[in-house]
Amino acid sequence: MKTAQIIIGLGFGDEGKGITTDFLAQQNPESVVIRFSGGQQAAHTVMIDDKKHVHSSFASGALRGLPSYFTEHCTIHPTFLFNESEELKQKNGNVELHIHPLAKVTTPFDVLSNRKNIKNLEHGTCGKGVGATMKRNESPFKLFAIDLISPRSMLIEKLKGIAHYYGFEEGEEIQNALQDFLEAIDKIKWKIEGYSYLNSFNNLIFEGSQGILLDMDHGVFPNVTFANTTSKNAYEVCKLLKIENIEMFYVTRSYSTRHGSGWMSNENEIKLKNNEEETCIFNEYQKDLRFGNLDYDLLNYALKLDEAYVFANKKNLVVTCLDQIDEEFKIENLDVKFDEVYGSYSPYSKDFKRINKNID
Repeated sequence: MKTAQIIIGLGFGDEGKGITTDFLAQQNPESVVIRFSGGQQAAHTVMIDDKKHVHSSFASGALRGLPSYFTEHCTIHPTFLFNESEELKQKNGNVELHIHPLAKVTTPFDVLSNRKNIKNLEHGTCGKGVGATMKRNESPFKLFAIDLISPRSMLIEKLKGIAHYYGFEEGEEIQNALQDFLEAIDKIKWKIEGYSYLNSFNNLIFEGSQGILLDMDHGVFPNVTFANTTSKNAYEVCKLLKIENIEMFYVTRSYSTRHGSGWMSNENEIKLKNNEEETCIFNEYQKDLRFGNLDYDLLNYALKLDEAYVFANKKNLVVTCLDQIDEEFKIENLDVKFDEVYGSYSPYSKDFKRINKNID
């Protein structure tokens, strides 16, 4: 019987979805890891022995040796993708990548527009062009993965149309970005194919992006992402593939975080003991990573919200960064009953362990 394991962040992102994906990849090495929302703005960190990789354009099973699949709900940027594939090759990671034909393509013009848009900068952005890509694809100026294998003259005409959509005039900056973009397309080894590819696997690992509290339909506007960060998209794929055995992995840190601007409850200064491997550091687009105590009301809200989108046979809770706080962590005040609770004490998935009501 085919099994799906869906990983969802319960907060504003940065919960530990990458390390959870790596943990499941280690347990199920014959699986494929599927990205079903977001795109190249992900920064999911995996550490295996002395190797570390931040997964963005590849799913977080790649360093472990598993193939990646991006669904139609995702965005891809060929230049970013090629650069990451070169990094993974040096670390002996798996650069096998399969992309749904209708995955949306980010162009250099989307990235430039994203970084120069004042509203985007005020509301918060990763600067990777994901939101701009999603919004542009609501217009007639669409670009999908399947278009990347169209005749080159046709692809260039579409790219010129996208440049015109944003009001860019031809210049050296645009020409250089376009040249890098087209060269990356020629160098990338990928397969553009539909969901039938997934039928060859008995276990599918669905890796979520960001967190439920940033969902485009349920977050606090305007500080949201242009994606469904609940189980919605993953469950739709499961139904399409007739997978009924679904296991959830809901992820939270032992404290709250939010990268960039926007509403956040319980924000305060907390002292962390062991965060040298923190990937989410200050950058000019997202700004600082903010911290606070864990808000159980928000956790319950996120859990109940996701139940509206998915029917799961098994529900698990994953609590990461347990080594970073002084207080004894307790699993309490949650309305959802979990089959298993897992804890992570470091950035390494080998330190995952089952925990009970209290940390032992």
